[in-house]
Amino acid sequence: MAFDGITTKAVIVELQKQLIGGKVNKVFQPTKNEIVLSIYNRANYMLLLSASPDECRLHLTTHTKPNPQNAPNFCMLLRKYLVGGKIIDISNYDLERTVQIKLECYNELNDLVVRKLLIQIMSRQSNLILTNENNVIIDSLKHSEDCLPAHPYEFVKISKKSFLELESEQEFLDLVQNQNLMTCLPNLWIGFSKPFVKATLEVLQKEEKNISEADLKQMYQYLKSVTSSFGTKNICVKQFEKDYAIVQEEQTQTINEALDEIYFEKEQKSAFLSSRRNLLQIVSGNLKKVYKKLENINRKLKECENMETYRIYGELLTANLYQIKVNENLTEITLPNYYNNNNLLTIPLDHKVNVQKNIQQYFKKYNKLKNALVIVGQQKKEAEKEVDYIESIVFSLENAKSIDDIVDVYAEISENVMTKKEMARKQKNKVSKKKTKEKEIILQSQEIGGFTVYVGKNNVQNDYLSIKFAGKNDIWFHTQKIHGSHILLRNPEDLEVPEEVLLSCAQLAKENSKGKMSSNVAVDYCKAKYVKKSLGAKPGFVIYTNYKTIFVK
Repeated sequence: MAFDGITTKAVIVELQKQLIGGKVNKVFQPTKNEIVLSIYNRANYMLLLSASPDECRLHLTTHTKPNPQNAPNFCMLLRKYLVGGKIIDISNYDLERTVQIKLECYNELNDLVVRKLLIQIMSRQSNLILTNENNVIIDSLKHSEDCLPAHPYEFVKISKKSFLELESEQEFLDLVQNQNLMTCLPNLWIGFSKPFVKATLEVLQKEEKNISEADLKQMYQYLKSVTSSFGTKNICVKQFEKDYAIVQEEQTQTINEALDEIYFEKEQKSAFLSSRRNLLQIVSGNLKKVYKKLENINRKLKECENMETYRIYGELLTANLYQIKVNENLTEITLPNYYNNNNLLTIPLDHKVNVQKNIQQYFKKYNKLKNALVIVGQQKKEAEKEVDYIESIVFSLENAKSIDDIVDVYAEISENVMTKKEMARKQKNKVSKKKTKEKEIILQSQEIGGFTVYVGKNNVQNDYLSIKFAGKNDIWFHTQKIHGSHILLRNPEDLEVPEEVLLSCAQLAKENSKGKMSSNVAVDYCKAKYVKKSLGAKPGFVIYTNYKTIFVK
């Protein structure tokens, strides 16, 4: 959402009604670009001031954020100068996006002084600045050449016209007639943005390319009506496609409330996508390492395929040693192979050493590969299990719907260490800690044919659903040999489940699996009492017996 001058003015007028006369009780700085003022004025309010380049804004908020253990310097400075102060004015010039919050405070000598907290809502140039009553900068959130402590703060007006001071309809027509409205209005007047102009055209049901003089007159009346409705219930924030803008319409919630919800949802979505992306990078990196390890294992196993050949070479050379001239430096020798109907077999030799040494080398290679086959075979099983587990983590992340789902997956991989660095960190931090209360697991459920059906969203939930939560007569579903959610149909009374319900549950298992786009997926189901967990198995991995299979198309 473009936090333009229209939005800024609408927010300020509401803040004037709610906050003027209020007392600043606390100051917080949850992130490096955000300040939250806790204000009491017959009720408690939280005023959010953000100088973030992407989300610069100010509005009341009801959503709390965790604060750092040690408050940043600017936060400490605001606490020193503003806590206990009384808000006497909140204003801006025209439709400018620089907002001034004026407060009466007591200084070190207990004298009543005026201080000003300014927020510049200007994308990358956004800033929070604290000045004294003479506009001398005490400090700012971001330091630049134009904003340094002990320097006078200079408010620079934008060289645009003021729509609020427009004298007549004709003046408006003279300025915009035969112009591209999407660029003309934002470039001409303070506080107008392209999303606001676009929303205005949509509300009036006008097309930018076919604007008549009558349409422009209607637009002028509409804009005048919007700019004269600040602080009333006649304007609201409305969504247009993927953006939001102020429009003239009876509001169901205040501008501040609407903005709080919009930005909270946006921040949650951004945090969710960022966390999922970062976690996927970590997990994918580990998956690549295991794939590379598996590739090396397979190469070693391929080498082991030749071990019987080396044994045969050694045995044939030993059996025919009596007829071989020992001291000759041979590069190869052809002997009858009694393992293959005495067909002739050419055996390569190392000419640098004698035949006895060649025999020793072949038996040594054979024994080495024989031992390697056992070890590498076990390593391959472990690597394949690791690949299977990490792929299940990737599936959980790809199907995560909220930040809580990401937190659950992160907690799982933190407990089941996936990297050597994490293992080292855990060993380093081996300190006796009190057992923390386990987080309550909330399962997703729905009704199918009168039965309650539960779905596990990640490995931890799958484990809980299948092993701890399930009753012995409940019916358990899972896609065959495909990563997916565990599905559980509650059936404590052991009732006969209709075939269409079983099919719907199988369909649900398919939709919550990697095979959701496949044309034909096998789904196994059985009673939960036949689902067990092997000792030391990774979260979400179970074994089951006495099952039947449904093919879902």
